[in-house]
Amino acid sequence: MIRLARPDDLPALIDVEREAGELFRAIGMAAIADDDPGSVAELAVYQSAGRAWVSTDAADRPVAYLLADVVDGCAHIEQVSVRPSHARRGLGRALIETLAEWAASRGLTALTLTTFAAVPWNAPYYERLGFRVVPETETGPGLRSIRRAEAARGLDAWPRVALIRPL
Repeated sequence: MIRLARPDDLPALIDVEREAGELFRAIGMAAIADDDPGSVAELAVYQSAGRAWVSTDAADRPVAYLLADVVDGCAHIEQVSVRPSHARRGLGRALIETLAEWAASRGLTALTLTTFAAVPWNAPYYERLGFRVVPETETGPGLRSIRRAEAARGLDAWPRVALIRPL
């Protein structure tokens, strides 16, 4: 089931992020696996604004989540993560489709995100969901700012891209 995140879900989202991040260790990206998953306070900003969704198990515990911002008139996927034990079940796709419905109901024109270009469950996955690479010359100021912040955090040690999916 997908629903808006509640305040009591937020600690579990940090656990989901840590578990999902471990997958990067196996492909030589330990710095990503070790990256700070954020805090409950940071997640609460999204939750209180109605821009955090969870996919839950039968016991209503979060096993996947999506956080969104509005950037350059688009719904921007800030983070989407799935517990590895629940991967390959369409949970990420369902969360993205939930965001697409939310965005369309608000008159937003597209979904965007930034991700690693060569990680199989990153850019290639999103391209299968209908996203395409946004050439740097076509990125808006908000997306350019996100990319600059990512580079400053060292994420550009591996090739990254911005992606878009029109609604």
